[in-house]
Amino acid sequence: MTQYNNTRLLKALKRQTVDVPPVWLMRQAGRYLPEYRALRAKAGDFLTLCQTPQLATEVTLQPLQRFDLDAAILFSDILTIPHAMGLGLSFEEGEGPCFKKRIETLRDVKSLPIPEVEDELGYVPEAVRMIQHELQGRVPLIGFAGSPWTVACYMIEGRSHKNFITARKMAHQAPEILTALLEKLMKATTAYLKGQILAGVDVVMLFDTWGGLLTPAHYELFSLSSMQKVVANLKSDPSTAHIPIILFSKGAAIHLEAMAQSGADALGVDWTVALSAARERVGATICLQGNLDPALLFSTPQKIRLAVKNLLDEWGSHPGLIVNLGHGIEQDTPIENVQALVSAVHEKRG
Repeated sequence: MTQYNNTRLLKALKRQTVDVPPVWLMRQAGRYLPEYRALRAKAGDFLTLCQTPQLATEVTLQPLQRFDLDAAILFSDILTIPHAMGLGLSFEEGEGPCFKKRIETLRDVKSLPIPEVEDELGYVPEAVRMIQHELQGRVPLIGFAGSPWTVACYMIEGRSHKNFITARKMAHQAPEILTALLEKLMKATTAYLKGQILAGVDVVMLFDTWGGLLTPAHYELFSLSSMQKVVANLKSDPSTAHIPIILFSKGAAIHLEAMAQSGADALGVDWTVALSAARERVGATICLQGNLDPALLFSTPQKIRLAVKNLLDEWGSHPGLIVNLGHGIEQDTPIENVQALVSAVHEKRG
């Protein structure tokens, strides 16, 4: 078992006492870093960056070379699974992800294979092994996957969309197609996360970016239920049961109580609900992660430090806090403001 120099994240996930709360940031390796932009230009395109383990390792480690973060997060993309299923993923400049084929019928769903992780997705566990070799126990490594509902949105729409109306229509018009797709994605996601765990990640996170688009009934039926199955599968497998799981549904704060019953060890919280209010609602039996507004990082270092102070003061001395943003860092975020956030958390030591 790896001995870590920095155990704040692992302790917080167990709701144990830490000197200061751990801090890491969603999308901490990304376009706001000049070294990332240079490496992406060298790689030629985003998919090559994701699918080349040496490059993915370098990107994963870039933010740790600048900031005193308490975790690394694997550099990859939530759409690796449908790409491995044969839908033909590409990333168009200014357009985001696009698929050559999209899911429209039950026949389309039935034709999808469940990828073998060490074969069709082998570049991901290989990157995990490389990253852990480079980290040498410095900080824990977080692996991740998109939630079945979020990944399904792209597969049904065929591209990114502000409200994924085609996927939401399917939920009303042809729920049997959506249910079948989510079941297949649930199995693929479970296998994918298990592959990351066996390769060496210390924590896994489910990103449910588009759960907040659904009606309350559809959220529980199509988004939360599939994530619960992934969590239950990992927790019931002796080879993965020991790994903490973070569940994050953006824009779904009204469902916090239901999310807390998912079996996950921690919930990501976005900036639309105060962390203290979230804690009152879910109790002290689950860790909370969040929840600074990414737009805060466009203010000043002084305002950022004050916001961090207010968040930590509001939380108090309770265990089980992971400081993070309520979603990913925006691409034009000033680097000095990211530094101010991380430093402000760690200055609370003692």
